[in-house]
Amino acid sequence: MYTHVKLPKIMELESQCTNLQHELDSATPTSLSRKNQDPSTWLPRSPARHTLQSHRLPITCVAFHPIFTSLASGSEDTTIKIWDWELGELERTIKGHTKAVLDVDFGGPRGGTLLASCSSDLTIKLWDPSDEYKNIRTLPGHDHSVSAIRFVPSGAAEAPSTGNLLVSASRDRTLRIWDVSTGYCVKTLRGHADWVRDVAPSFDGRWLLSAGNDQTARLWDAASGDAKATFLGHEHVVECCTIASPAAYPHLAALAGLKKPPAASSSAEFVATGSRDKSIKIWDARGTLVKTLVGHDNWVRGLVFHPGGKYLLSVGDDKTIRCWDLAQEGKCVKTLDDVHGHFVSCIRWAPNVIRDAGVVEATNGTAVNGGGRKDDPGGNKANIRCVIATGSVDLNVRVFAS
Repeated sequence: MYTHVKLPKIMELESQCTNLQHELDSATPTSLSRKNQDPSTWLPRSPARHTLQSHRLPITCVAFHPIFTSLASGSEDTTIKIWDWELGELERTIKGHTKAVLDVDFGGPRGGTLLASCSSDLTIKLWDPSDEYKNIRTLPGHDHSVSAIRFVPSGAAEAPSTGNLLVSASRDRTLRIWDVSTGYCVKTLRGHADWVRDVAPSFDGRWLLSAGNDQTARLWDAASGDAKATFLGHEHVVECCTIASPAAYPHLAALAGLKKPPAASSSAEFVATGSRDKSIKIWDARGTLVKTLVGHDNWVRGLVFHPGGKYLLSVGDDKTIRCWDLAQEGKCVKTLDDVHGHFVSCIRWAPNVIRDAGVVEATNGTAVNGGGRKDDPGGNKANIRCVIATGSVDLNVRVFAS
């Protein structure tokens, strides 16, 4: 008799508990604890969590702060805007460039995160987020528009050291490596026959991948400045490139027909490129084509590997975000149509949550302030932030979050 009374009561309480838990999960702004959502397989969904409006001309680039909920966007209107991506609010507008801002990136020495920007005005500028984004240095040296910029992590995975280096790609056909602490250009990489559109460092800073108008991508040894491989196969300008994080190695190794994946401590084993020929190509480090991904109906403008390693995400002038499943031979498993009202120019993934103060994972599983740890080359589920930002010619920045 007694148990008959008790069971429904317990069931009722359990039900209430479940509902309350559900409300809690839904109410937490950056809740990674959605009960049935594994961060390593999370994909963006429409509608966007926030649409950030204030720029007056097309947006060219976005970048996340490695620690705070700040997001920077750069525009043809010559400004950089800093937003709180969690609240969806504009924090400040940074003025200083005299022409279009073409790229932005956060990084630099540990404990001293900087914002770098580059522009059609031929300069690179460094801004200090801890001092109201004051312009602390301007780096002249390129002879034409500076299209892309990235902080270069340094040190091996097991011995991360501070990242004082910055790499830039320019329409003057060169890549330049800069020391942000002195402002000096320490190396110039020559090899591209035309405008260099994009550059991406490996998580340990040993390799740099670049791509551009000569329809090639190139992998460089950052220390020596020597070209290691050239990627030939695209039939139009290569707009974007990225280096796969080690979390993607098991899937990419299988795609490439390897019996076992490369060691997670080994960087730049696979890369991806996106082109105006509407295709995305995945390559191994020797320049061998592994797979061509076809689906975009217009120029491919941005690429990012999922920190969980299973997917590659792309954006393009067809106004879509496409999600390619590397475990299913690169099949397009999700398309978000009309994510913007015009061409989508850029995409970045929020850095992984920092558990250890010296380790910061950047957008593509790259380490920014120092290196990744040996045991966690970017694939630790608990640290993945399910947050993506895109920018567009429609003047909007959009934030997609779980």
